[in-house]
Amino acid sequence: MTQRPYPPLALAFTVWGLGAVLYLIGFFQRVAPAVLTRELSAEFSLTAAALGNLSAVYFYSYVAMQIPTGVLADHYGPRRVLTAGAALAAAGTFLFAMAESLPLVLLGRFLIGASVGVAFVSMMKLSTHWFASERFAMVAGLALASGVVGAVSAGAPLRWLADAFGWRGVMLGAGTFTAMLAVAMWLVVRDDPGDRGFRSFITAPRSNRPAHSMLGGIARVLRERNVWLIFVVNGGISGPSLTFAGLWGVPFLVTHYGVSTATAALITSLTLLSWALAGPLVGHFSDRVGERKPLYVLGAVLATLGWGTVFLVPDLPLPVLIAVLVATGIASAVVMIGFAYAKESAPMSLAGTTGGVINMGNMLGGMLMQPAVGWVLDRFWSGEVLNGARVYSFEAYRAGFSLLLFWLELAVVLALLTRETHARQRH
Repeated sequence: MTQRPYPPLALAFTVWGLGAVLYLIGFFQRVAPAVLTRELSAEFSLTAAALGNLSAVYFYSYVAMQIPTGVLADHYGPRRVLTAGAALAAAGTFLFAMAESLPLVLLGRFLIGASVGVAFVSMMKLSTHWFASERFAMVAGLALASGVVGAVSAGAPLRWLADAFGWRGVMLGAGTFTAMLAVAMWLVVRDDPGDRGFRSFITAPRSNRPAHSMLGGIARVLRERNVWLIFVVNGGISGPSLTFAGLWGVPFLVTHYGVSTATAALITSLTLLSWALAGPLVGHFSDRVGERKPLYVLGAVLATLGWGTVFLVPDLPLPVLIAVLVATGIASAVVMIGFAYAKESAPMSLAGTTGGVINMGNMLGGMLMQPAVGWVLDRFWSGEVLNGARVYSFEAYRAGFSLLLFWLELAVVLALLTRETHARQRH
């Protein structure tokens, strides 16, 4: 009997791409408070710590969903998980857009974080079925690229739209688009090419009875040394980008480099864009050379040097600052190698759970550091206020950002302790 063909690449990218759109929306929602600091701070009378918590509540629920999402995707399939996530994200966005009190705003952000938190892990689960294994790191890089497109859209474009239609109007539009995406996912996405009559890239036969229970699968993944190390390293490398571009970079640049809010948003967007564009290239190069550790360590070292320059050196010429931010974004793209690195270190049948664990670590940097930096800024605040929002000195930002540098330095040490997989699945 003639063996069924593998799915056409266009179909594979269409199925995977709908998950990528939800991931894009997640990044948009993650970064939006950085551009809307003026409106949110004035409308809800927020201190830096309160603004940090408003932004970080997204991360609290997002991070909490990573391991459960991996387990659910392994047991029930990414199609159901993605559709439910998009529907809940739409509801949370509507609540955030219409809320008149801070508790409801926080609840909306919490629901958004939890729901879009299913996107990345579900995409990685789809990747193992719809793409050849040698493309995994590259596809992971493309996933990051799709997310950062969302972050970039939450930079200058969001600023322009908010000025034109108000922040509530923009968020209502985002909620409507997300609801439409939920319908498209249910109609188009399938867990495996076999559901469309094609051959799967998973060589083992599919079974309705997983080899591990939910808790057993988590325990099995967490027994792998590389998984734990990459969990912490990815958090250290991602943390500065998510904290700087996701919240504190815009007010920092406006106050200490004298640029407009729109220009500051554009600069932080360039940092994320360089991260996104480098992701697929770094992943592809790692796949081609069959090595993970050397690139992973090098990226951690360069990211530490780059962010150290931005955070510790005052009054950099603006072109130099932008160049350093772009170069640092490129170096930080090695977090995408971490996903392939960890997947190869754990059983293939638990790819979703492994991805959930690593993405949880990936988000810890932003979740912990956004409010932590805000707390430090409040400790150093001199009492200056401009247009209803607090203004902080360079020394205050330096003290807050030093927390990020400490984690980066730890990440370099731990990356050196990982064990090379040579881009081959061990289990």
